Amino acid sequence: MKFVLIDKLTKLTPGQSAAAIKQLSLAEEYLADHFPAFPVLPGVLMVEAMVQTCAWLVRVTQNYAKSVIVLSEAKNVRYGTFVAPGDRMDVTCEATAINADTSQFKAQCMVGDQTTARAQLVLEHFNLADRHPGWGEQDKKLIEHFRGQFKLLAGPEALTEKIQA
Repeated sequence: MKFVLIDKLTKLTPGQSAAAIKQLSLAEEYLADHFPAFPVLPGVLMVEAMVQTCAWLVRVTQNYAKSVIVLSEAKNVRYGTFVAPGDRMDVTCEATAINADTSQFKAQCMVGDQTTARAQLVLEHFNLADRHPGWGEQDKKLIEHFRGQFKLLAGPEALTEKIQA
């Protein structure tokens, strides 16, 4: 199951940094089990929100050169306050290195002035065809999917200096 854990990209400076928001709603299915009497965003999904924000920075920086961007390593993960339904979680990431096949980031999530999570992340990026010859067509479909999703997440700001596609 794939969750989109950011609702809007609010800032993206290619090669440098990105920011996004996640508005947590009680309607999100995983909250029914985490925890029924005290619903909060699971910590692993906070990390995933940071990964997704970082992945958008890689895609835009590299002009969608790779179809797959995945978490390779999460270091020094620290959790702070809970994220509850109704909270707006702000996600920020700063690139420390973006190379052809890997990238490194410092990322954090905040609710107001409270840290909810922070981590150092390493992402791996590749095309399916690099590992499975003949899957180049799938790479093209994934890249087009992400280009369309970027327009939805970035909104009109994608046409300004704040976010560049």
